[in-house]
Amino acid sequence: MPDLLIELFSEEIPARMQARAAEDLKKRMTDGLVEAGLTYRGATAFSTPRRLALAVEGLLAESPTLREERKGPKVGAPDKAIEGFLRGAGITRDQLEERDTPKGAVYFATIEKPGRPAAGIVAEVLEATIRNFPWPKSMRWGTGSLRWVRPLHSILCILTDEAGAQAVPMEVDGIKAGNSTEGHRFMAPGRFAVTSFDDYEAKLKRAHVILSPEERAEHIRADASNRAFAAGLEVVEDNGLLAEVAGLVEWPVVLMGEIGAAFLDLPAEVLQTSMKEHQKFFSVRDPKTGRIVKFVTVANRETADHGATILAGNQKVLAARLSDAKFFWDNDLRVAKTDVTAWTAALENVTFHNRLGSQGERIRRIAALACDLAPAVGAATAAAKQAAELAKADLSSEMVYEFPELQGVMGRYYIAAAGRSPEIAAVAEEHYSPLGPSDDVPTAPLSVTVALADKLDTLTGFWAIDEKPTGSKDPFALRRAALGVIRLVLANDLRLPLDRYIDAQILRHKIHLHREADESQLAALRDINEEIAEHGVFGAAFRAVLARLTGDPDVDTSEHSLLRTIGGLVPDLSTDLMVFLHDRLKVYLRDQGIRHDVIDACIAMPGHDDLNLLVKRAVALSAVLETEDGENLIQGFKRANNILTQAEENDGVEYSFGADPKFAETDSERALFAALDAAQTRIAPALTAEDFPGAMAAMAALRGPIDAFFEEVQVNTDNETLRRNRLNLLHQICTTCGQVADLTRIAG
Repeated sequence: MPDLLIELFSEEIPARMQARAAEDLKKRMTDGLVEAGLTYRGATAFSTPRRLALAVEGLLAESPTLREERKGPKVGAPDKAIEGFLRGAGITRDQLEERDTPKGAVYFATIEKPGRPAAGIVAEVLEATIRNFPWPKSMRWGTGSLRWVRPLHSILCILTDEAGAQAVPMEVDGIKAGNSTEGHRFMAPGRFAVTSFDDYEAKLKRAHVILSPEERAEHIRADASNRAFAAGLEVVEDNGLLAEVAGLVEWPVVLMGEIGAAFLDLPAEVLQTSMKEHQKFFSVRDPKTGRIVKFVTVANRETADHGATILAGNQKVLAARLSDAKFFWDNDLRVAKTDVTAWTAALENVTFHNRLGSQGERIRRIAALACDLAPAVGAATAAAKQAAELAKADLSSEMVYEFPELQGVMGRYYIAAAGRSPEIAAVAEEHYSPLGPSDDVPTAPLSVTVALADKLDTLTGFWAIDEKPTGSKDPFALRRAALGVIRLVLANDLRLPLDRYIDAQILRHKIHLHREADESQLAALRDINEEIAEHGVFGAAFRAVLARLTGDPDVDTSEHSLLRTIGGLVPDLSTDLMVFLHDRLKVYLRDQGIRHDVIDACIAMPGHDDLNLLVKRAVALSAVLETEDGENLIQGFKRANNILTQAEENDGVEYSFGADPKFAETDSERALFAALDAAQTRIAPALTAEDFPGAMAAMAALRGPIDAFFEEVQVNTDNETLRRNRLNLLHQICTTCGQVADLTRIAG
């Protein structure tokens, strides 16, 4: 069984494309080989800046001979039908075989496809792979028709077995495949032949090319760490930059250089971002002070002066870059110390969204919602308002204009420089978090308040203009915002009636969208927002304000048509947004082992907009369902509920008037009455204390009495008095067991 080695050698491939390209080469080649009948033992892909390589082990020497039997038309069928079958099968009439079947004599054809040598198949698959390679961007050069990411210079393609290596004969756009490659562009120019993958990898290393990107990255990481450690410093870890730099060099040479003294006072984040984005340098910090004091760069060659010339050039370019950063920093500090609110005022002219208004208008809405949220989160209302108004001020700064990824980070520095408290300054950085499922969640009350307000404003705003995520499309990252709300609430153990805050913020957006309307109606809408704080929900607040305006909330007048229009929209939008949040919660909790149906059962209970309460119910129910008693309790509940539901439908009455123990005939029936009463005495205080595990444990203890009842007692007995009493007892079972969650929604 031969081994296959392929190398596609070109000009420099962008680092960001290399890993995907190596996987695409592997997938397209192996899929094509298997489809053609060539199986293999294993395949590994590699990439360097100038080459993609694929090593396939244990490839079949030739594809197997295939025999296929096809059933044709009946004997005596029209000639045209028979001729069509012969063309499709690729055979002649004398190769047909007649066979008797239950439906009469039928023609059969046996088609044999002989196997083919591996070399021919490899050539076909490789040519198709090269010509149809899925580069994000590609180019043509010269007069050829081939498109590749950069000019393709050579193709290495060999099959190696016990007899030796054989170059696969093939040609793509004038480039003939062979058995040779090149080493490092500067340190080992010239071509050399290879006979196997091991020979290829070893000769490349002697020619100053490390084939494996993982090996190059590890070499850079280890050498950089050792150099920093020797100087009493440490390299700032950045796996993304490490992978990128490993894709820029074939022979990594690590060099550590100095940052000019004039720039050492710049914030560490500014130095790190500038060096990473512009120069692909690693930052080196002093662990005692946390300051960035040096940098690490990675050259692609060894030099006689041990990199001195390279370092000198890099330091010169870096000084120019950092001079710009220092200029931005000094200017921004001057503005921040003079009047940081000038930046917020400038955001009035920056559009957030063409329908949702400017960044300035958005900041005012976030500040208003932050004031609503602050008491529930444990923050001071005045401080929350100030923090929300300043949190996005740095979007107007020169530094953030140059480095958008520093938004929030620079705000913390600038707000602190303006003399505001450290807690308010921290909000500028922390209110964007969490940005993803692994991002840290803020815990400071002020930061949590503004972070929630920011994310809820985003969600309600796009719901108000009907720009919701559809399928895989989510251009405004609303799923991420919803997950952020969920993680903020759960990580900080907050008890928030989200419905109230969602109603209030949707209404603020509707006021903005109808800002050209009559001022008296807009004033009434603002009054509704104030009433929400008192009444808790939109409906009651809306009716209270409309009654105050008209004397009768049910009277429709054209004068207040806008109020009635928005009054009909807001509850539906709010409900729809809560469904979206619940869907995101299901995804989040699924990773923690909680099933969707368990969450659905808890969502059906009152207070489902309190995500913390909802999750506590779900966790308790999920834990009980993992026990034998819990599973059997659910089955007993469902049996009781099914019998009760069917009886109520047939009889046209509701059996919920309380069962009487004096009509109990059997010991199991009496024991169930006693068990239900005992369980309720435990469940009621547990629910009051929100001890859902305790409540569920009391319910699970009913498993035995319920099982015994159904084994011994016939509910639908001929005695109508006993039947009604037992049906009322089933209602008591359902009511008792359904106090934590709606168990009818549990699957199975």
